[in-house]
Amino acid sequence: VGTQTLTFPGPSERLIQYPPPPSKGGITVTTEDLECLKDGEFLNDVIIDFYLKYLLLERADKDVAERSHIFSSFFYKQLTRKNTSSPYRRHQRVRTWTRHVDIFSKDYLFIPVNQEAHWYLVVICFPSLEGLECVPWRNKGPMSQDKSQTSKASSAGDCQRGTWGQILFHGSVYVRLVSDPVICLFPWFALRPCILVMDSLKLSNVTSSRRYLQVEWEVRKGSTRAFTSESISGSLCRVPLQDNSSDCGLYLLQYVESFLQNPVVHFDLPLRLEHWFPRNQVRRKREELRELVLQLYRRQGGGAEQSGK
Repeated sequence: VGTQTLTFPGPSERLIQYPPPPSKGGITVTTEDLECLKDGEFLNDVIIDFYLKYLLLERADKDVAERSHIFSSFFYKQLTRKNTSSPYRRHQRVRTWTRHVDIFSKDYLFIPVNQEAHWYLVVICFPSLEGLECVPWRNKGPMSQDKSQTSKASSAGDCQRGTWGQILFHGSVYVRLVSDPVICLFPWFALRPCILVMDSLKLSNVTSSRRYLQVEWEVRKGSTRAFTSESISGSLCRVPLQDNSSDCGLYLLQYVESFLQNPVVHFDLPLRLEHWFPRNQVRRKREELRELVLQLYRRQGGGAEQSGK
């Protein structure tokens, strides 16, 4: 039975849980959720969270995935509810959300945001760093699909063993070295803590993210540290933009997918990623998402039930 012939009449029914049991934290996708993949519809939080989890578990390079954390689409909504202005009270609402993960041990934090029915993405890079850090480049070939990033990366040289260095570009990710550090005499490039906003309509801000990091640091590290615009820069990236009013969620998903597959390796702000991916790639995503859900549906036993009808 082809994916196009599957229909689900009647009230909303459970299709899949991803990841399936016995994995914890599975997201349930229903037939009602699948309706938002029709042309012109806005993606809902279930589809957003499902695909982001799928990307991290099955599409991302293992090393990149280990150094990344993706927050639920409810995280930012819970953090920024408007009944208090205190950053400590706001943090209290989401304090338990990171009880099993130290976000400051991660290189990339992905926060999907929905404000006034518009989806956009916030990426916090290297939140543990307190300022600009020079890093030797190990030439493994260009890692970004953007042409300006590629031209810089392809001009880099090879690293040689030495006695300095805490961070090494290895394969497709940065890894912190405990021993056997390396040094690259030339060229060097800058690694900086920053908050990247990827917004297909350019409507976003980063103030709440900085306040959250500051309180989370105090709670987890037991010390104070100011997360200001000087210590962790905010930047609205120049990314591919939507050409309609309904595809913002698709662009958010594509931003994450492209980042996980080809992490940004240069942080000259603002990032110019206009050529990151073609618009046609986003236009195909509704059908790709629907097909993915239905493939998992069959894999979890739904196909046999439908084919017997």
